Amino acid sequence: MAYTYEYPRPALTVDAVVFAFDDQDLKVLLIQRALAPFAGKWALPGGFVHMDETLEAAVRRELKEESGLGNVFLEQLYTFGEPNRDPRGRTVSVAYYALVKLADHQLVASTDAKDAAWFPLTDLPPLAFDHERIVKVARRRLQGKVRYQPIGFELLPKKFTLSQLQHLYETVLERPLDKRNFRKKILAMGLLIDTGEIQQDVSHRAARLFAFDQKKYQALEKKGFNFEI
Repeated sequence: MAYTYEYPRPALTVDAVVFAFDDQDLKVLLIQRALAPFAGKWALPGGFVHMDETLEAAVRRELKEESGLGNVFLEQLYTFGEPNRDPRGRTVSVAYYALVKLADHQLVASTDAKDAAWFPLTDLPPLAFDHERIVKVARRRLQGKVRYQPIGFELLPKKFTLSQLQHLYETVLERPLDKRNFRKKILAMGLLIDTGEIQQDVSHRAARLFAFDQKKYQALEKKGFNFEI
C-alpha cells in the first residue's frame, strides 16, 4: 500500500557562493541563466536537489555542471526559505560557500548556464532570486571564519609571499593590518614552510615564498591549538 503524504512539500535547491582571490580583489563566481525565470540574468551556481543525492553531492554536481569547478573547499552556510523567494513556487535553498585558488580552475559553462565568470565582490551585477542576500551572508561568514581558522590559505597559490597573505586578510576583513604585528603573529604560529624560493619576474624586490603546512596544523589542532588573526 502506497503511503499518502498529507503535507505540501516545497522544492529543495542548493546554491553556492564561490570565492576566489587574484592578489587584488576578492571575487565571486556567477553564472548567466539560460532558462526562465530570470533568463539572461546573473546568479549563483546551483539547482534542484535530486531525490537520491545528499545536499553536498547536489551542490558539487551543480558546480561541476554549470561552471566546471570540482574538488573545492566547501562548507554549508545557511538555509534560505522566504515564501516568495522563487517565482516558480515554494522553494527552500540550502546555501554553501566555497573557496578556490583562481589559477587552479578554468570555467566552463554548461547545462542551464549560458556563461560563467568571476566578478569583483565589490562590483556585482544585479542578481536573480535572493542571491544578493546569500552573497552578503557568505561574506560575513568568511570574515568571521578567516580570523579563527586558516581557511584563507585555500584562496592563495600553493606558494605565496607574506605580503600576499597580509593583503588577502586585509581584503577579506576590509581593514588594514599592521605589517610588523601581522608577520610576527603569523610566523610565531609555526605553520608556514619557507620554500627557499623567491618570486620570479617581478619589477620590485623579489620576496621569499612560503607554503602552508596543513599536516602540522591538523596535528596542532588535535592538541587544542588556537589559530587567530
